Amino acid sequence: MWSKNLDADLQANRRYTAWAVRLLAPAFLLGALALYATFLYAPTEKVMGDVQRIFYFHVGSAWNAFVAFFVVFLASIAYLRTRRVKWDQLAVASTEVGVVFTTITLVTGSIWAKPIWYTWWPWGDPRVTTTLVLWLMYVSYLILRSSLPEGDQKYKFCAVLGIIGFINVPIVWMSIRWWRTHHPVVVTTSGMNLETKMVHTLMISVFAFAALYAVLLCLRTSMRLQERLTREMEVEVLAK
Repeated sequence: MWSKNLDADLQANRRYTAWAVRLLAPAFLLGALALYATFLYAPTEKVMGDVQRIFYFHVGSAWNAFVAFFVVFLASIAYLRTRRVKWDQLAVASTEVGVVFTTITLVTGSIWAKPIWYTWWPWGDPRVTTTLVLWLMYVSYLILRSSLPEGDQKYKFCAVLGIIGFINVPIVWMSIRWWRTHHPVVVTTSGMNLETKMVHTLMISVFAFAALYAVLLCLRTSMRLQERLTREMEVEVLAK
């Protein structure tokens, strides 16, 4: 029999697909605007020169990686409370996108660090180290999922890891305030240490990455729900 839970998952799958389609155009426009602002609108930084423009991609991806892991945190709690698989699928989809964004953050940071700090990877820097730990924790989450059989036990273990992993997000954010670091403090209690056009460009980049995150999250969640529905239908057909 086609269960009510599967019917609810089918409806959720359709909603995620519809939202992905709706968000494609805004994501494209914001992405194009972010490229224009980064390379043409924002002024060239006086000390670092054009390499500073990597900053907009670096921060945009980092902030939205934090958003992605916050969604993992919330969805994991929701799964433990309700045992609804749709929350688990949302959590893993957000983890996948968050890992991609964190990878972009680490790569762009290394590209920026080479001409500025004369090294690709400043070992011992608190912000770099804590970000790498954050990346490793959520990669471990994905490895755990691939190594366990499907079922509630797997989803519970992953939910707990998703909740624990989020603890590192505020540590990454506060690392440049708690410890000595090479990283400049851009956001302060009095505002941003940037020129007005740079602030505009940063905000546009953050929103562009947010739109991209929303599209990828909806698409990936929809794909995962569809895969699960297909497996369940195959089991029902074989049972008959």
